[in-house]
Amino acid sequence: MTPTQILMHEHEVILMVLEGAEREARAIAAGGPVDEAKVSQIVDFIRNFADRCHHGKEENVLFARLVERGFPKDFGPIGIMLQEHALGREHVQAIARALPQAVSGDGAARTKLVDSMLGYVALLRSHIHKENNVLFPMAEQALSDEDRSMLIEAFEKVEREELGEGTHERYHLLAHELAGR
Repeated sequence: MTPTQILMHEHEVILMVLEGAEREARAIAAGGPVDEAKVSQIVDFIRNFADRCHHGKEENVLFARLVERGFPKDFGPIGIMLQEHALGREHVQAIARALPQAVSGDGAARTKLVDSMLGYVALLRSHIHKENNVLFPMAEQALSDEDRSMLIEAFEKVEREELGEGTHERYHLLAHELAGR
């Protein structure tokens, strides 16, 4: 697998969780109870797998190498991806902040929870589409075989150091559970 194929595979795992998050948000919006445990699992997955591990690989490894290869960091595809990562983090913070009050029955917090969950889902689906169809094909053209080898090694290091042994696999299982698969 190439580095971008690894990231695209992780996108598939993230998309499964987005399915579950959207289903949960729509159930809450329809008047259903707030499943604190499930929403907490979604937040945990996003913060640790999607952000720390996946976005960590992108921001600190792939994007850094692409900047070395002449891609601008502050605008263009990388700049947009970095802005969207930051916006995604804001949505997740809003979800985490609204959750306790939403569980307690606060109507405004329920609305904020639903809006933030659906906002995150829409943002990440669009973001993944742009990476898979615009940035990653550009990256494949710019990277050498040496770059690809270095990136794969660096990705493995991120998984070991950021998540720890076996954690990546645990999040894959959680994604299947949250997606109802």
